[in-house]
Amino acid sequence: MRVPEARQKRWLRRHRDRSRLRRVRRLAGTYEVKSLDGDLVARARALKRRLLTQAPEERLRVLRTESETFVHAFDDGWAVWAQEGQVPQHGDWTVWLLMAGRGFGKTRAGAEWVSAKARAVPEAKIALVAATPEEARRVMVEGRSGLLACALSGERRAMRWEPGNRRLVFASGAEAFVYSGADGESLRGPEHHFAWCDELAKWRRARATWDNLLLGLRAGDGPQAVVTTTPKAVPALKAILGMEAPELVVTGGRTRDNPFNAPGFAQAMERLHGGKRLGRQELDGELVEDLDGALFPRAMLERARHAEPVARESLWRVVIGVDPPASAGGDECGIVVCGRTGDDIAYVLEDASAGGLSPEQWARRVAAAAERWRADRIIAEGNQGGQMVETVLRGAGLRLPVRRVHATVGKVRRAEPVAALFESGEAKLAGAFPTLEDQLAGLVLGGDYQGPGRSPDRADALVWALTELMLRKRAVPRIIGLSV
Repeated sequence: MRVPEARQKRWLRRHRDRSRLRRVRRLAGTYEVKSLDGDLVARARALKRRLLTQAPEERLRVLRTESETFVHAFDDGWAVWAQEGQVPQHGDWTVWLLMAGRGFGKTRAGAEWVSAKARAVPEAKIALVAATPEEARRVMVEGRSGLLACALSGERRAMRWEPGNRRLVFASGAEAFVYSGADGESLRGPEHHFAWCDELAKWRRARATWDNLLLGLRAGDGPQAVVTTTPKAVPALKAILGMEAPELVVTGGRTRDNPFNAPGFAQAMERLHGGKRLGRQELDGELVEDLDGALFPRAMLERARHAEPVARESLWRVVIGVDPPASAGGDECGIVVCGRTGDDIAYVLEDASAGGLSPEQWARRVAAAAERWRADRIIAEGNQGGQMVETVLRGAGLRLPVRRVHATVGKVRRAEPVAALFESGEAKLAGAFPTLEDQLAGLVLGGDYQGPGRSPDRADALVWALTELMLRKRAVPRIIGLSV
């Protein structure tokens, strides 16, 4: 294979198949990275816009007319390929908030920014924070748009990723460390030059984690953080938006702005969610406040949040609400664990819901949650499956009592008395449950469900569990007669 031909073809593959791209690079050999100056960036961007309107064969013909140096720099130049919202403004800012729709390219933007900082500051210590360590590894480090995939020619071989230590060493010697948004205390103490926070709106303990991160962002001359997230009206994100310029710069973008998504993806999503509240948030990158008439306003859920873990020993009862999917491998199975203390306060303890599972698989998830929390009863909706629900649970080794309940009114009506428990302080959230809370926020008084997904399966499981713990009528001892 001739090297120039390989370099001309590489850019066609870079956004679809990174492994094939790496093989081409090995064949082409290593070479020194050359950056583009301002005039060449403008020229390269104009060429990119032109090529995107042409057929692949015509693109190659045009590229063959360019110099080998320009084609190479064109391929590796992030300034050429970045969309407008994927690069921060110049200036002495502290936080860059990239709040955009899904598929816009938030991860790529974060990875490119961190990579540039690692090249510029070899002694840098960088924090990588995601909802969980697993997500940080899967998306930020090893993902198709992550730090390893975005390494420039010749850099990848010199980088060292240590999953066991949650540490990435860059070719320059800079180091990045993985942290979890569910454990804010792990950021109490370490100092960092830079930080990349991904999907902050999903973090379980977002406010505590963010506060500790900022307190440790004090190394070097100009510490900075980038936050890449889909917008959700959570307190931590609102606190960031409350920062003033020049400390904060905000960029954004929509799903349809990225021309490198799979063909037809943006159009399909627009047909499904365009114009709806979910579409404004997930596709357009718009921060959408509470729905009019929301049964569970975000502010109420935030007031109900209990920061400290709830010990099993403090709970009088623990039950698990189960909303089985209508078909095997179809919708999510709602599995929510709730407990009640001796002072008559109910706590949401865990959301173990999952989608795409067979009956045997979700039954095993229920059994595992029951064992973790030493539950005393399962409350399972029987409208879908009837007796089969209990049979499947027994097949998973569950020996607890199973009470089947049947819905006689709609999901919103069933949720109204449970919302009153949160309003009065009789029900609390023992932590953050982003997907469950999104579903609760989508329940509208007197209306239809307007949250993510086709059905609020998680919210329904919560409603069944709290109804059992707090609202089910019980027999009260009374005197029926006296004998003298």
